Amino acid sequence: MNFALDSSFALTWVLEDEATVETDRVLDSLGEGTRALVPALWRWEVANALLSIERQKRATRAAISSHLLFFRSLPIDIDGASLDRVWDATQLLAQRHLLTSYDAAYLELALRRGVPLASLDQPLRAAAKAEDVPLLPEWH
Repeated sequence: MNFALDSSFALTWVLEDEATVETDRVLDSLGEGTRALVPALWRWEVANALLSIERQKRATRAAISSHLLFFRSLPIDIDGASLDRVWDATQLLAQRHLLTSYDAAYLELALRRGVPLASLDQPLRAAAKAEDVPLLPEWH
């Protein structure tokens, strides 16, 4: 089953102190024919988070480069149609649920594609629940 993937969730796959059995299980599903769907902004969010991690000295530059290669190797599909939704559906979701436009992009993608949302962001998870979007991991 494909799913919408936000950066908070993806980062658990490269940060050992943030990984859980449940987040690793979702990662393992990518090797079994499942694909992660992301809005175009996902790459910038992940790259920026990794820059912050390097600057906080939580990882070396070499480790960050390795993490970027790892993300490139995964079956992650960038949803170009999300760009066309920014000023309508995404904006409305952000307003309705008091989300950033960035977070609303993940919710809009999950809604439009009819897939679960993989996120650890609590406000985004609450908005997804309000919109009846299934969540990964289910326990969080």
